[in-house]
Amino acid sequence: MSAKAVAGAGGSLFRNKFYQTILLSNVLLQIGIWVRNFAILMYVTDMTNEDPFAISMIGFVEFLPIFVFSFIGGTFADRWKPRLTMIWCDFLSAASVFIVLITLLYGSWQMIYLATFVSAILSQFSQPSVMKLVKQHIPEEQLQSAMALFQSLIAIFMVLGPSLGVISYQKFGIEISVGVMGVAFLLSAVVLFRIPRDQEVDRTEAAVKDHFWQELKEGFAYVWRSPVLKALGGTFALAGTAVGIAQTLGLFIVLERLGQPKEFLQYVLMVNGIAMFIGGGTVMVIAKKIKPQKLLALGLLMSSLSMVGVGLSTRIPLTLVLQFISGLGFPMIQIGISTMILQWTTESFIGRVNGVLSPMFVGMMVIMTLVAGTLKLHFPLVGIYCVAGAIMFMGMLLLVPLFKHKPLKVQLEA
Repeated sequence: MSAKAVAGAGGSLFRNKFYQTILLSNVLLQIGIWVRNFAILMYVTDMTNEDPFAISMIGFVEFLPIFVFSFIGGTFADRWKPRLTMIWCDFLSAASVFIVLITLLYGSWQMIYLATFVSAILSQFSQPSVMKLVKQHIPEEQLQSAMALFQSLIAIFMVLGPSLGVISYQKFGIEISVGVMGVAFLLSAVVLFRIPRDQEVDRTEAAVKDHFWQELKEGFAYVWRSPVLKALGGTFALAGTAVGIAQTLGLFIVLERLGQPKEFLQYVLMVNGIAMFIGGGTVMVIAKKIKPQKLLALGLLMSSLSMVGVGLSTRIPLTLVLQFISGLGFPMIQIGISTMILQWTTESFIGRVNGVLSPMFVGMMVIMTLVAGTLKLHFPLVGIYCVAGAIMFMGMLLLVPLFKHKPLKVQLEA
């Protein structure tokens, strides 16, 4: 993969003002998110003496709101102005973080969960709005390249983010780390003012109230009528089950299977992030040569095999190699999912489709995040990871019948 090929694939996107703004906003959000993730993980681990239940609760409070509010957030995203929705969500996230900071200063450490909880709720209104604006401002033929560039940025923070969070916590403590989160969310909201203003939509207050539940039902019906979106929902549920287990128990792979201190987790994720960056760049180059459903299936296959291997491995080099393979597959999963939703959904249903499908993934992830700590107490770690890998493989098999399907735009033109 040459630098020239990457530049050619993404050059026109970088000249898009909307895309520039979304990337800059995401940089700020990633800083806040990674400081939050690792500072809180290290803090809770220290405060509870590595209690599995307390650690799994971090993931639970992050993903439960996604399951509960995704349907509502997706429906409102199709009704509200997406630009203003994103700005307000970032402002409110910053406000909630500063409230948590105040409570921490007075000694109530359990309130640290609230920052993650509120931010997760607001993301259910903001994320569908991003997807809706992407559909509006980026041409159809550039969607997969846009998602690949976006994923590459996330991969960079997979490399830098863990160290950023750990260093912030170890050098400055949890209070300063929480303050960094708040400032990052606040700056993201300011940056989003660069996005072109939303189009005015006339809706009477009565119409908004009367049609909300009808539009919510239409979102479910839209997904059910589409064989592609329906199969994607099944894949989401199975993949969410596997990811919920592996993500929650990753710290115990480091502690028990590798015999390393908890800080070693940042190096495992750095390897994963380097691979994500390479994988994202590769997908950006080959975006027009591979269908998103095949891309997603390949990513799931790589993740399932590496998940089983990580559970079995007790050697650091082998685990890092498997994490690298998993990292190569992760961008394929994320890019494939995003592209499929955008290509097989009309603009007016983007928010609701996202709101229906996300809980399929996140709902199972929430359940397994909460259950994973209990599973760890009763079953061997190796067995849990092998089962998770098998579940991920089943999700890949659901996509095989979709390989011959064409995007919605191509169908309409035909």
